[in-house]
Amino acid sequence: MKIIDTHHHLWDLENNRYPWLQTPIDHFAGDYSKIRRTYLIKDLIADASAGPYELVKSVHVQAEWDHDSDPVGETAWLQGVADSPESNGLVSAIIGNADFFSSDVEDVLERHAAHANFRGIRQMLNHSQDNAGLNFIDCGDAMDDTAWRDGYRLLAKFGASFDLQVWPWQLEMAARLASDIPEVPMILNHTGMPYANNAASKRQWDAGMRPLAAAGNVSVKISALGMATPGWTVEDIRPYVEGTIEIFGVDRCMFASNFPVDSLTSDYTAIWAAYDEITSGMSDGDREKLFHDNAVRFYRL
Repeated sequence: MKIIDTHHHLWDLENNRYPWLQTPIDHFAGDYSKIRRTYLIKDLIADASAGPYELVKSVHVQAEWDHDSDPVGETAWLQGVADSPESNGLVSAIIGNADFFSSDVEDVLERHAAHANFRGIRQMLNHSQDNAGLNFIDCGDAMDDTAWRDGYRLLAKFGASFDLQVWPWQLEMAARLASDIPEVPMILNHTGMPYANNAASKRQWDAGMRPLAAAGNVSVKISALGMATPGWTVEDIRPYVEGTIEIFGVDRCMFASNFPVDSLTSDYTAIWAAYDEITSGMSDGDREKLFHDNAVRFYRL
């Protein structure tokens, strides 16, 4: 089966700066020491080659390059990786970082867009009123903020999409954003990030996913389900995989590994084998959409 991995990361800790990896933090996923090491394109290729799935293209999502440095530096480095013979055609699309509150965001976007594989931006918006450890941004209502929205609208000028990362309790706010600014394609990261594998969390997740799916400019990446369920099984993640496909429809869903972050709870082949098993009853055409074709469309590959 040919697959496109729509969400992975690379990092070179010897030559680039990623504060969260080089100085330990209290990470919501717990002990993440296993991934605090350099992970390059050769490592992704090795992980993907261990199983029966043929990785033909990939989408690299910003990996929290030092926010005090120029965010375009990460895109420039990744474009170099993509252009090198050792990449095997991977890093086919690059999702960079930008701060939509910043006064120079238009300049940042213009410089990102000068790189051939640039496709969009992720600014992580995870926020909790009750648990500071779940905050990736200081402003909890960023998506409703007028100044932030002005920066967000600029994505349309550059033909760029937005990779949305929020908690389930923020999904309704995201739905307003998507509906109010339909000219920007939005791609929901990590299956909407269900925080815990229990009935209450599942209800909260479902209640947020449905209004977001009502916005026709939103698609979703099914990934990172192991973060909520260490030691997960296929049956643990099945409700979220099947539920997402039911809510968004097969034409708006894609699969991803979230490697190397998800190597904390699994190996590369096991993740794709789980998606394979869960969708085994679907038609070949629908499976090709989920594993390959939708990624081509949404990431303009």
